[in-house]
Amino acid sequence: MTQRSQMLQKISEISFAVNDLTLYLDTHPTDAAALNAFSKFSKERRELLQQYAEQFEPLCPDCVCPDTNNQSASNTPYPGERHFPWIDGPLPWEGGM
Repeated sequence: MTQRSQMLQKISEISFAVNDLTLYLDTHPTDAAALNAFSKFSKERRELLQQYAEQFEPLCPDCVCPDTNNQSASNTPYPGERHFPWIDGPLPWEGGM
Protein backbone atom coordinates (compact mmCIF):
# COMPACT_ATOMS: atom_id res chain seq x y z
CA MET A 1 0.00 0.00 0.00
CA THR A 2 1.43 3.39 -0.98
CA GLN A 3 1.84 6.27 1.44
CA ARG A 4 -0.95 8.08 -0.43
CA SER A 5 -3.30 5.11 0.01
CA GLN A 6 -2.37 4.75 3.68
CA MET A 7 -3.11 8.40 4.34
CA LEU A 8 -6.44 8.21 2.50
CA GLN A 9 -7.37 5.14 4.55
CA LYS A 10 -6.54 6.90 7.82
CA ILE A 11 -8.47 10.03 6.77
CA SER A 12 -11.44 7.85 5.89
CA GLU A 13 -11.34 6.08 9.27
CA ILE A 14 -11.04 9.31 11.26
CA SER A 15 -13.77 10.96 9.16
CA PHE A 16 -16.10 8.05 9.93
CA ALA A 17 -15.48 8.54 13.66
CA VAL A 18 -16.11 12.30 13.39
CA ASN A 19 -19.34 11.74 11.44
CA ASP A 20 -20.53 9.05 13.84
CA LEU A 21 -19.82 11.24 16.86
CA THR A 22 -21.62 14.15 15.18
CA LEU A 23 -24.76 12.04 14.86
CA TYR A 24 -24.49 10.90 18.48
CA LEU A 25 -23.91 14.45 19.75
CA ASP A 26 -27.02 15.63 17.90
CA THR A 27 -29.05 13.72 20.48
CA HIS A 28 -26.58 13.77 23.42
CA PRO A 29 -25.06 17.28 23.25
CA THR A 30 -23.66 17.30 26.79
CA ASP A 31 -21.94 13.88 26.83
CA ALA A 32 -18.45 14.80 28.06
CA ALA A 33 -16.74 11.65 26.76
CA ALA A 34 -18.27 12.06 23.31
CA LEU A 35 -17.35 15.77 23.24
CA ASN A 36 -13.75 14.92 24.15
CA ALA A 37 -13.57 12.20 21.50
CA PHE A 38 -15.12 14.54 18.91
CA SER A 39 -12.54 17.24 19.69
CA LYS A 40 -9.68 14.74 19.51
CA PHE A 41 -10.76 13.14 16.23
CA SER A 42 -11.68 16.47 14.62
CA LYS A 43 -8.23 17.85 15.38
CA GLU A 44 -6.56 14.70 14.06
CA ARG A 45 -8.68 14.85 10.89
CA ARG A 46 -7.75 18.50 10.24
CA GLU A 47 -4.06 17.67 10.70
CA LEU A 48 -4.25 14.66 8.38
CA LEU A 49 -6.11 16.64 5.72
CA GLN A 50 -3.47 19.37 5.91
CA GLN A 51 -0.61 16.85 5.68
CA TYR A 52 -2.25 15.16 2.71
CA ALA A 53 -2.77 18.49 0.95
CA GLU A 54 0.86 19.44 1.49
CA GLN A 55 2.12 16.14 0.09
CA PHE A 56 -0.41 15.49 -2.65
CA GLU A 57 -3.50 17.63 -3.30
CA PRO A 58 -6.31 19.07 -1.20
CA LEU A 59 -9.26 16.77 -0.52
CA CYS A 60 -11.67 19.55 0.43
CA PRO A 61 -11.97 23.27 -0.33
CA ASP A 62 -10.96 24.15 3.24
CA CYS A 63 -7.51 22.65 2.55
CA VAL A 64 -6.75 24.58 -0.64
CA CYS A 65 -3.65 26.75 -0.32
CA PRO A 66 -1.74 27.73 -3.47
CA ASP A 67 1.41 28.36 -1.41
CA THR A 68 1.71 25.07 0.48
CA ASN A 69 -0.30 22.36 -1.31
CA ASN A 70 1.31 19.55 -3.26
CA GLN A 71 4.88 20.34 -2.28
CA SER A 72 5.94 17.00 -3.75
CA ALA A 73 4.61 18.23 -7.13
CA SER A 74 2.95 14.87 -7.69
CA ASN A 75 0.08 14.62 -10.15
CA THR A 76 0.16 18.22 -11.29
CA PRO A 77 0.60 19.77 -14.71
CA TYR A 78 2.17 22.78 -12.94
CA PRO A 79 5.15 21.41 -10.94
CA GLY A 80 7.02 24.15 -9.13
CA GLU A 81 4.48 26.82 -10.07
CA ARG A 82 2.07 28.57 -7.73
CA HIS A 83 -1.38 27.46 -8.85
CA PHE A 84 -4.86 26.49 -7.68
CA PRO A 85 -4.16 22.92 -6.53
CA TRP A 86 -7.78 21.74 -6.37
CA ILE A 87 -7.31 20.27 -9.85
CA ASP A 88 -4.14 18.32 -8.97
CA GLY A 89 -4.25 14.58 -8.59
CA PRO A 90 -6.54 11.97 -10.04
CA LEU A 91 -10.24 12.40 -9.40
CA PRO A 92 -12.13 9.53 -7.75
CA TRP A 93 -13.53 8.35 -11.08
CA GLU A 94 -9.98 8.43 -12.47
CA GLY A 95 -8.76 5.96 -9.85
CA GLY A 96 -7.91 8.55 -7.21
CA MET A 97 -9.53 6.65 -4.40
